Amino acid sequence: MTSIYIVGTPIGNLQDITFRAIEILRNVDFVLAEDTRKTKVLLEYYKINKPIISYHQHSTEAKVSHIVNLLKSNQNLALVTDAGTPGVSDPGNHLLDALWQKKLNGLNVDIIPIPGASSVTTILSVCGFPTDDFLFLGFLPKKKGRETLLKSLRQEKRTIVIFESPYRVVKSLENIEKFLGNIDVVIGRELTKKFEEILRGKLKDVVKYLKRKNPKGEFVVVLNNR
Repeated sequence: MTSIYIVGTPIGNLQDITFRAIEILRNVDFVLAEDTRKTKVLLEYYKINKPIISYHQHSTEAKVSHIVNLLKSNQNLALVTDAGTPGVSDPGNHLLDALWQKKLNGLNVDIIPIPGASSVTTILSVCGFPTDDFLFLGFLPKKKGRETLLKSLRQEKRTIVIFESPYRVVKSLENIEKFLGNIDVVIGRELTKKFEEILRGKLKDVVKYLKRKNPKGEFVVVLNNR
């Protein structure tokens, strides 16, 4: 039986990868990558020489069919994302949905998860908020639906995790304060990378800090609405 491995990769520090993931990447026939350039850096770091196939949010159904045909011809594949775990706030979930449908209709393939780094669990591990039950929202809607979503969170008692870009993080936090008040927040910026920064405080104070420093990088935000 042929296999496709869903491989968790580092979210920043290239050493944050499991021995099992490295072994899988060394032994598959092809690597499916959201960004071939970033994946090439990872593979070269571990001296892995494998052909890379692009698969991202703009990939067509023809690309999905090509991947299915590779599996039918007994080629073992690994799916990776830019950083972290494929399928979590990531276009890989479309491919996986298609593969499960094919599997349910007779495609002889194993779909195997290879656990790895996740910015969600990374920030939750240090936030200090209750994590026995949390709500992950990915990126907030840019415009349509944002206000409705934030209003709905007023009664939410679980710890909330969102992603945000450096260009919208201040505006998003100001929007959150408008609807949820001056609650406690933790932000993680550039997690596991050279300029990693983790900050905890009240929303107003964190917004003031971000406006003053204007830091770059990708953000993970944890909200304590209890």
